[in-house]
Amino acid sequence: MTIIRWNPDRAASNRDMDRLLDSFFTRSFAPSQSPALTLAVDVAETPEAFIFRADLPGLDPKDVKVKMDGDTLTIRGERRREESLNSGRYHRTERAFGAFERTFTLKTAVLGDRIEARYQLGVLEVHVPKAEAAKAREIEVQVG
Repeated sequence: MTIIRWNPDRAASNRDMDRLLDSFFTRSFAPSQSPALTLAVDVAETPEAFIFRADLPGLDPKDVKVKMDGDTLTIRGERRREESLNSGRYHRTERAFGAFERTFTLKTAVLGDRIEARYQLGVLEVHVPKAEAAKAREIEVQVG
């Protein structure tokens, strides 16, 4: 009989491998809870405006609200779960649904009455124009 020295690192790696194999072979196709719906937003700034872009595929524009309150822009909405499945049953549901909301505080004066929001091809684009006082301007240096 050969004696093998006990190595705690090897024991840990064996347990990790056992867990990996167990999770692979006991994987279920039962419906799972959908992850929370989060709104990913790209924010860009030009000299004239802030531009917010959010991917909202399959959403009805009536389910999206854009609100400017003081210096805070809020984008909120809701993706509703599809309930109609004529025949059969779901094995897995991974698409997120539910209410979402993102809030952005702008530290620059903006023209709240000229904000535009457009929804096209699943992308919401919000243009928030800056106030004249907030726009960068070049100041000519005078020779004395």
